[in-house]
Parts: sequence; structure tokens; C-alpha cells
Amino acid sequence: MSQVGIFCFTFYAGSMSSIYTKKGDTGETGLFTGKRVPKNHVRMEAVGTIDEANANIGLVAAQVTDLNLRAQLEKIQRMLFEIGAVLANPRGAQIRPDDGDVKELELAIDDMTAVLPELQNFIIPNGTPIAAAVHVARTVVRRAERRVVTVSQHEEVPAVLMRYLNRLSDYLFTLARALNNTAGVEEKPWHTEEG
Repeated sequence: MSQVGIFCFTFYAGSMSSIYTKKGDTGETGLFTGKRVPKNHVRMEAVGTIDEANANIGLVAAQVTDLNLRAQLEKIQRMLFEIGAVLANPRGAQIRPDDGDVKELELAIDDMTAVLPELQNFIIPNGTPIAAAVHVARTVVRRAERRVVTVSQHEEVPAVLMRYLNRLSDYLFTLARALNNTAGVEEKPWHTEEG
């Protein structure tokens, strides 16, 4: 079973025949190492926020009609499972994401940016419903990044996780802009309210 498969098995089922194990009823959960930790442990906060980010990206992917974009989003979802598995296994050998995965996000950002108007101001995170949903996913990824930083202040975390999440939020910001641009929806710049 892959590390991700073990992650799903450990945290969501415990066995394939039952979704509930009752092991978490006292407010604790298990890491891959077998160690029991509180469900609000900094490592589990990070894992849970990664899961939340993944679900939000899934909500976006479900609305996408472009098959290439949907495949790209689903690949990102699989990568978030990898990150969750790394966070849940402090002693495991970290394989993904790697610098190539970070570079892949950068190339996608560059491709989208090449056809977008240059940013002059901060923009209000809205537009089409799907672009607004992407902005929500972006903010959850930012929170996941902060949770991983918190873990890194207490325990060792592969630095590439933070690079990937940082770039992923940039990717989602750019994707929201691209979706609005394709739909012909103008960006609304943010200005300080006067008077």
C-alpha cells in the first residue's frame, strides 16, 4: 500500500469494511508511527487544513468544464494527499512534492500570466462563481501553509512542503484571474474607502 493509501486507511477508516473505528472518540488520533496525539496537535491541525484545502479545490474541479484544467486540479489534489501523508508520518521518507512539482506550478502560473492584464492594484476576490470559489480555495491553502510553518517551528518538516503550498496559493490566485478574464469579467481593484 502506498504512503497515501496508508494515510487514508489510518485516518479515515481503520479497516476497509468500516468507516468508523471509535479510536478517536476521546479526542486523540494516531500518527503513522503509532503515537497517539490530540486531534488539535499542531501536526494534525496542518493535516486537517490540507484536507480542507483539498476539498475546496475539489469543489472547483467539479465545476470546471475544461478537461485539461480539471486534470491539473486533480493532480494538485493528489499532491495534497501526499503532503498530508508526509505531515502524518514524521519519520517517513518524503518523496513528493519535490522541486519539479513546484516548478510545474510556476510554469502554469507563467502561462496564465502571459495572457492576463498586468496587475496595477490589489483586486477584490470575486467575479464569476467559480473564480470566487478558487479564491476561497486559495485562502484555505494560505492557512494550510501557516499551519505547516507552525509545525516546522516545533518539529522537522521538509522545506519543499512550504514552497509547494506558497506556490499553490499563487497558482490559485492566478487561476481565479484567468477564469474571470476568460469569462469577460473585469477585475475590481481595491481602493481605500474615503470619507
